[in-house]
Amino acid sequence: MTKAVFFDVDFTLIHPGPAFLGHGYAEACARHGLAIDPHAFDAAVARASAMLDARGGVYDPEVFIGYTVRIIEGMGGTGPGADAAARDLYAAWSACHHFTMYEEVPEVLRELRADGYTIGLISNTQRSLATFERHFELDGLFDVAISSSDHGFMKPHPSIFEEGLRRAGVTAPEAVMVGDSVPHDIAGALALGMRGILVARSGLSKGAPPEVPVIHSLRELKDLL
Repeated sequence: MTKAVFFDVDFTLIHPGPAFLGHGYAEACARHGLAIDPHAFDAAVARASAMLDARGGVYDPEVFIGYTVRIIEGMGGTGPGADAAARDLYAAWSACHHFTMYEEVPEVLRELRADGYTIGLISNTQRSLATFERHFELDGLFDVAISSSDHGFMKPHPSIFEEGLRRAGVTAPEAVMVGDSVPHDIAGALALGMRGILVARSGLSKGAPPEVPVIHSLRELKDLL
């Protein structure tokens, strides 16, 4: 019986706006004297993704800054300006006004709350989750909120999931992790005996184990609980 539902945040509940797309990167780099090709953004992100540790190491801002530098380099930017622009982009990621909530999220969360589920957040972020809740007017909906920067380890490290279960007062078989990343959200949850549900809003579900349900909107979630 499912008692607790944990959610990833970025690309599961909210998505970044223009500041974190190709032209936003180009503007950030221009402030540091770099000209980059905004049309190369998607390919640069795909190449840089291997830098994000799928084992869930210690939270280190330099990992994300290095990842952003690699994207900038893939768009044609090199030199000290790339590092400076990456640090600006990393800092901006904390600001909720750069993000938009997927339109069904408040409705689904309130339905789960009304049905008596314990609801939690487990996020690989430096963003204040309390600020996230206030900004998107979700106050009072979450029983547990854990960011990797506060906890010290990143998903899929088992300790961050164990801490979520402990705070929620449930066992692993009583909990579900809902997220958009197979290596970070789904694999981490399954390793502890939790269920995983993959959110594939783009329609792509590459790498999802066959036993893991794949949904394209959180409106599909309730029937799987």
